[in-house]
Amino acid sequence: MWRTEKSVHHGGTEGTENKIKRKNNKITGWQDGQDGLIQRTTMSLSSSICDPLRYLRFHLLFAVLFGLFAVLPLAAQPAPKLLPGEGLAIAGEDGQVQVFGEAQREAPMGSLAKLVWLRLEGDDWASQSVRFNCTGTWEGHTCWNREGHKKVDLAKALDQSCNLAFLAWIRESAARWERIDGPGVARYRLEEVFGPFLGGRMPAGEGIPAFGPEWIGDGDLLRTSPEAFLAWLLDPAQEGLMRRWRKLALGFLDGVTSTQAWWMKTGTGPVPGAPGETCAWVAGSNGRVTAVLRLPRGRGRVDGLARFRDVLGLPAK
Repeated sequence: MWRTEKSVHHGGTEGTENKIKRKNNKITGWQDGQDGLIQRTTMSLSSSICDPLRYLRFHLLFAVLFGLFAVLPLAAQPAPKLLPGEGLAIAGEDGQVQVFGEAQREAPMGSLAKLVWLRLEGDDWASQSVRFNCTGTWEGHTCWNREGHKKVDLAKALDQSCNLAFLAWIRESAARWERIDGPGVARYRLEEVFGPFLGGRMPAGEGIPAFGPEWIGDGDLLRTSPEAFLAWLLDPAQEGLMRRWRKLALGFLDGVTSTQAWWMKTGTGPVPGAPGETCAWVAGSNGRVTAVLRLPRGRGRVDGLARFRDVLGLPAK
């Protein structure tokens, strides 16, 4: 037997618990339904394997119950357990956003800015098969990896968050915009895409600004919150970005054929008023569930990714 208990609270629905108990069979944890949140599934089939009919009955029961879980909305899942200062925004296929913790708190977006550039220039960069050799320094700028990322293409630069590769490609794009479109149109195009993250902080002038590290998330020029960034990702205008991000993160074959895999982008941003401190960002999706998590302290790849998997109940890697 199984039952569902539901109680509504501020910020989502909490307390949903589904239990299935059978002799020699136990299913626990968040189930992968519409939301794709998998914590753990444990099964013991020792006696069933010896009895084909019983084995078949078990799998039929599992298929029926799994189908029931598959249609449960995110609101029917237990609320994630966050630590103080963390913020999580998450949405399922229905597009309904749920927020937890400090999901509405704005902060420098760090390397999530690279996804905004992927939205703006990703198609052109992919068609050009852009490449860059990161030695750790370039034109007076230093990459966060001081030893350099070596030779990177677009997929590797996005995965390893190579600041210098993106900065070089951005400047090449800016030169092309001014040459083809003119400075006024180029500025309008930039403001149109980056507007949600600039908050009126666009550098003054009639043309496009000089592009430095602040345009790839190093500084507090570009800011967002988990809720705001998730809303931006869910906007239909970002459908092309989501497809390209998926292919770059998973590889072409998996990006086309995988239906379960998660793809993620980590980011590390400064903490205003705390020199030397950083906050961690992670944005991720599996095509059905999309989530954005911010940690008040830490680095994206080291701390944020592990925490993202833990909060969403995804397998550790």
